[in-house]
Amino acid sequence: MSGYDLAYVALAVRDMDAACGILGGDLGLERLSLEGHAGPIPAFGVGATAVALFEVGDPFLTGDRAGVDHIAFAAEAPRAAADASGFTSDSRVGHGLSGGEQVVIPRSATEGLATRFTTPLGLTGPSNGKVERIDHLGIASADNQAAEAVFADRIGLSVESRQTDMEVSIAVESFTSDKYGVIYRNRPPEPVGGLRVSFLTTGDCELEFLQNFDPNHGVEMRHGTAGTTKQDQGAIAGYVAKYGAGLHHVALKTPDIDATLADLGAKGRRLIDTKGRPGSRRALIGFVHPAALGGVLMHFVEREELPDA
Repeated sequence: MSGYDLAYVALAVRDMDAACGILGGDLGLERLSLEGHAGPIPAFGVGATAVALFEVGDPFLTGDRAGVDHIAFAAEAPRAAADASGFTSDSRVGHGLSGGEQVVIPRSATEGLATRFTTPLGLTGPSNGKVERIDHLGIASADNQAAEAVFADRIGLSVESRQTDMEVSIAVESFTSDKYGVIYRNRPPEPVGGLRVSFLTTGDCELEFLQNFDPNHGVEMRHGTAGTTKQDQGAIAGYVAKYGAGLHHVALKTPDIDATLADLGAKGRRLIDTKGRPGSRRALIGFVHPAALGGVLMHFVEREELPDA
């Protein structure tokens, strides 16, 4: 591993009971209690990372809406880590969770990704049979190269892989004659929508930077129906246009995505995908509706990990 491990990811939720019910009840993740500025904060151990839940509007958060709010890299000396990464003039030092020190880096210095350095929380993982760990944190990116310059070159995370996800349309022409029979001809495929993707490793998970590369997006995610690559692209492009680059979703790694989605559906949780569909890194992915997790977009990932080259 290189760079820094991920101490925690902060989720801002509108319905704390619903969020705790999915993470702790349905998925059976270990519940933790972290001390926040105004009292205990519910959190769940997911592998070596804590998922900390905050009510929308909590002053500890970076923003004021539901979703994935910020990430915090674990560093024994947070201020020194920020200095070593070149954030000395930009950073703000204060108290973090459970009495530790925390350094807040402005989003303008990190290509929109709300980032902090904090003292380690001491989680070691793994999680349980349903959820192995955080697979990745999805980031709506305006410029993957610029993001890599910050998180790989300055902070020191390693690039796990890069790829392009693309949906194409293939038209088939038919020529039918009563004398000459039927001839079919395929036209060249035409791109419908796509994303450029970079995965950077932090501890036991990745940061997934998703950049729209088709200017003809204009398709939004239709919540409640199974997603497609084109819809994913439209969701990312729409997010960047509305909010700017930043954290978009959290993805949890599961050994059996269809069983996990079916179990949540049987418990009455709203889903976008009822079965796993193809995603990045030869994975099957499936999204849960944000309403089920208090306004946070989450999906599951089932994939076979390849050994490092």
